[in-house]
Amino acid sequence: MTRREEIAANLAAVRARIERACAAAGRDPDEVTLVVVTKFFPASDVRLLADLGVRHVGENRHQEAVLKAAECHDLELTWHFVGGLQTNKAGPVTGYAHVVESVDRVKLATALDRGAQAHERELDVLVQVSLDPPDRTAGRSGVDPAGLAELAAHIEGLASLRLRGLMAVAPLGADPVQAFAELASIRAKLLRAHPGAGWLSAGMSGDLEAGVAAGATHVRVGSAVLGQRPEIK
Repeated sequence: MTRREEIAANLAAVRARIERACAAAGRDPDEVTLVVVTKFFPASDVRLLADLGVRHVGENRHQEAVLKAAECHDLELTWHFVGGLQTNKAGPVTGYAHVVESVDRVKLATALDRGAQAHERELDVLVQVSLDPPDRTAGRSGVDPAGLAELAAHIEGLASLRLRGLMAVAPLGADPVQAFAELASIRAKLLRAHPGAGWLSAGMSGDLEAGVAAGATHVRVGSAVLGQRPEIK
């Protein structure tokens, strides 16, 4: 089996999962955007994905993403930055990313705004909200739900950022159905204050069905499409 055939088969299986999840939730599959996360996979795979109809690609390491985006600059792709982001990398990320899904603090939002202005462009952003319990000692990144309103209001006040919605990851070892049900409640509250922030990025290879059931408009899938990640060199 060629690499293209392998990716095509995996992609078809993931699209079928999304369709079944949407049917179970009474939703239109066209409401859900598949973002294929290509971390550690080569630009050649991105080109195969584009040839197979994928239009949204996710990256979570700036050093890798900037090179891959440059190599694939001729493709009509929407690049999502989905990983944790240091403030000093914010400016460079705005040079190629169309969406940053991992905004979790005021300082980062401000730095992204400066970078977007320097590149004379607008940037779509999602606030990453933490679903971990308050007493966590270590967990996923994300703003505490109690701080979401302040961060969202700050983003709305920035000239070059567009607040599109929320992103979240189910806590390690938790039931994603319960976690994303909590996320849906958080989202409903956000939408009352920011009606235009309707995007919801939730669900990955192992739990995309739970994300779709909770109203996800975007699912971030890597290994289910591209296979096991290669070893880091």
